[in-house]
Amino acid sequence: MAAKRYGFSQVKEHIGQHVTRDELLRLLGEGDATISMTAFEGLELADVRANGATFDQVIFRSCQFEGVDFSNCSLADVRFVGCRFIACTMERSWLNRCDFEGCSAPGLSFQKGRLTSVCFDESQLRYADFSEAAASVLAARKTALAESAWHRARLKHVLLDGCDLSRADMFGTSLEGIDLSTCDISGIVVSSTFHELRGCTVSPTQAAELVTLLGVRVSDE
Repeated sequence: MAAKRYGFSQVKEHIGQHVTRDELLRLLGEGDATISMTAFEGLELADVRANGATFDQVIFRSCQFEGVDFSNCSLADVRFVGCRFIACTMERSWLNRCDFEGCSAPGLSFQKGRLTSVCFDESQLRYADFSEAAASVLAARKTALAESAWHRARLKHVLLDGCDLSRADMFGTSLEGIDLSTCDISGIVVSSTFHELRGCTVSPTQAAELVTLLGVRVSDE
């Protein structure tokens, strides 16, 4: 029996490769390109600008992106499986029904982006930047988001399961309605009024740790 896949993308699992690497580079170089109904495996791109391209019904498997600029792109029904991102950005891009599965993407920036039905599953996103992004229906499972930045992000319908959010900077972002009870939130950064934490769910152990942010000491007795 195949293992259950977590995610939102509706791209067909067995889609073939219909665009070569050279064709992809040519399309991206032209600007405002549309890349659709294709898969890439083992693709390596370095220092490439996507120039606001649209990616629709695309799978990237075991690909490496280094210094690739996906700013202002639109990605719909896209899966990244076992991919590596080095010094890449997706700022001001729209991701709709996109999945990152087993990916390494430390420092990947989604700043000022729009994320709708996006899933991060067992991925490494330490230092990722979601500042001023709008995320609606966002799921992260067993994903490292330590020291990630979420300044003034707008979050709706967010599910976090077993994620590392240690030292994540949530300044100016409401966590109301979000269950953090299975996550590591040690050292989480919030404002002096702690209003970011209002309405979120934490475990008893986490609650005891958060009390220390208020300068309150809990007796062992």
